Amino acid sequence: MSRGRAPIVSKIDQGAHVDLFEHQARELFENYGVLVPEAAVAETGSAAREAAVKLDADQHGVVVKAQVKTGGRGKAGGVKLAADAAAAEITARQILGMDIKGHTVHKVMLAQPVKVEKEYYVSFVLDRAQGCFIAIASAEGGMEIEEVAAARPEAVARVPVDPAEGVTDEKAAEIVAAAALPVNVAPVLRKLWQILQSEDALLVEVNPLVRTADGEIVALDGKVTLDDNARFRQARWGEQGHGGEAGGQDALEAQAAEKGLNYVKLDGEVGVIGNGAGLVMSTLDVVAGCGARPANFLDIGGGASAQVMADGLSVVLGDPSVKSILVNVFGGITACDAVADGITQALGQIRLTKPLVVRLDGNNAVRGREILEANAHPLLEQRTTMDGAAQRAAELATAAAAAA
Repeated sequence: MSRGRAPIVSKIDQGAHVDLFEHQARELFENYGVLVPEAAVAETGSAAREAAVKLDADQHGVVVKAQVKTGGRGKAGGVKLAADAAAAEITARQILGMDIKGHTVHKVMLAQPVKVEKEYYVSFVLDRAQGCFIAIASAEGGMEIEEVAAARPEAVARVPVDPAEGVTDEKAAEIVAAAALPVNVAPVLRKLWQILQSEDALLVEVNPLVRTADGEIVALDGKVTLDDNARFRQARWGEQGHGGEAGGQDALEAQAAEKGLNYVKLDGEVGVIGNGAGLVMSTLDVVAGCGARPANFLDIGGGASAQVMADGLSVVLGDPSVKSILVNVFGGITACDAVADGITQALGQIRLTKPLVVRLDGNNAVRGREILEANAHPLLEQRTTMDGAAQRAAELATAAAAAA
């Protein structure tokens, strides 16, 4: 998560989860013996100045970083270097209150600068399909790690880790060798694995993990995702935040949770609503294959009542990064005509402000399409295939972004 970029592993693979803020991940790293820069958290400009003084900013400067759970902080202006304590206060005031991909900045973290000689990427993530964890590592970490993974996948090592065996000295050495990392990264891998196990984490990611000019291995930025199902074992997780971006959970995710919706916010522009986790995940892949990025995962399950659809649409519409919405439903127990009725009634309850593409298939699909045609909405379009619907939603999102 270098300078606020998105991780190269999907949130969707993690199930019910709680993401930590960067400063909380940093605290975990420090507690487990991973070297991190000296840092402090502030919620006001004056507090940022006081923190900067304690961090000796007048001598070395200080990095001011927005604390939000999304990538792209640096490109959005949420990560800046301040020359001294006075500049840190001004910079913090500029960043606090910013909207970064639908996330409001309530806190900033101030950190001492580090003289970086080389950047690396390391992470451990749960792979449910294989029934194990995967160590992902690269000698080319930093802001462009996603591009590296896409253009040269051989530069990113992926090593399975047996949960029962864990990261032994031998396994750490294997990961280091596979990714061509320095040998002194191996002890850090052991400590990161300890965090993952002890804290019931689904993801522990460091990007960049750096070698300093002094030869030390330091975690500059990190992301930790905790397994929400294990919260009963981790009483202090309440401090990490359940309910609101300021406390820990994304505001839209908290709103969706209150409505009983299975929603995960992502960093794209096409809102996705579907019935069934498998179908929604497939839809995300198809949207990405059409050249667009999904803005969320929203599974309405087997119920597609007017209220469920209204709640789902209102949550997705509440994300300012959304440029178009794709509803992809395969009728089974809940027939497509019932879904169409739900959509029609929902559009009578809320104000649709962004183009909506609907694909209905399965039980009573023809009748469902007829219902939507009879209650035509100027922003609603229909497609009969998932590929066609995803392509149209991607085109509409691209056009809306270009016009903005």
